[in-house]
Amino acid sequence: MEHLQEKTIDLHTHSTESDGTYTPEGLMRYAKESGLSAIALTDHDAVSGVKKAQPVAEGLGLELIPGIELSTDYEGKEIHILGYFIDVDHPEFLRKLEEFVDCREHRNEKMAMLLQQEGFPITMEELFRENPDSVITRAHFARYLVEHGLVKDRETVFKKYLGDGCRCYVPREKITPFEAIRLIQMGGGMAFFAHPVLCHMDHGRLRAFIRSLKDAGLSGIEAIYSMNGAGDERNFLKMAEEFGLLVSGGSDFHGHNKPQIKLGVGKGNLRVPYGVLEKIRERHQEITA
Repeated sequence: MEHLQEKTIDLHTHSTESDGTYTPEGLMRYAKESGLSAIALTDHDAVSGVKKAQPVAEGLGLELIPGIELSTDYEGKEIHILGYFIDVDHPEFLRKLEEFVDCREHRNEKMAMLLQQEGFPITMEELFRENPDSVITRAHFARYLVEHGLVKDRETVFKKYLGDGCRCYVPREKITPFEAIRLIQMGGGMAFFAHPVLCHMDHGRLRAFIRSLKDAGLSGIEAIYSMNGAGDERNFLKMAEEFGLLVSGGSDFHGHNKPQIKLGVGKGNLRVPYGVLEKIRERHQEITA
């Protein structure tokens, strides 16, 4: 039992199937090298990486939890919902995800056109050529502009062109968090409220929001997270207990796209014990029994 307590995990990671820089296979190898016992691959609006990662994880003796992260809109705020233990072969779930991908591709084409109107020689063909195994996101646009000497740094790209509300920004078509919970449940998974610290809601509004998510079928809160400030984790753990919700935790690892965030340890002091996953798995087994 003492050994189990020493095992650590990371339940929030991204690969090249969304906006990370490690391939799903490479991420599994890196997780093993980093000493993790289990990892959830939670790419944005995609589960394609799970199948690529699974054989590598099995070969390494690493536990892989099939996951996803869905972007949603709630009263003008971007809210992310994590899904764990997704059935990556569920046909209706995959069909819905395909609709998201179609919307994203249309959005990318619009952003490329707007950047061209600003005088930047950037095309989707070039982005695909330089990122052959990636799902193209704003992070890829930014890297292209910087690496080709068109903009001085990534911060400037987002501040002037691609950040929310900037002149080359195209908003995503989003579902509500409640629809995301239903979609995750359709796919056989459990829904968790991702990084509540990034929602910037006051305590009362956050509690009311979590209550509404719980009523819609939310299973838990990502209470352990890289960007938590002093006292945040304690507050989120209290809320989880108050509403009878499970707890998850993760780094939100993106590789070189978020160089300050390290796998498994976040900014250096993150630690997600294996027991967190055990409780999630037990609840999932109860639900699906």
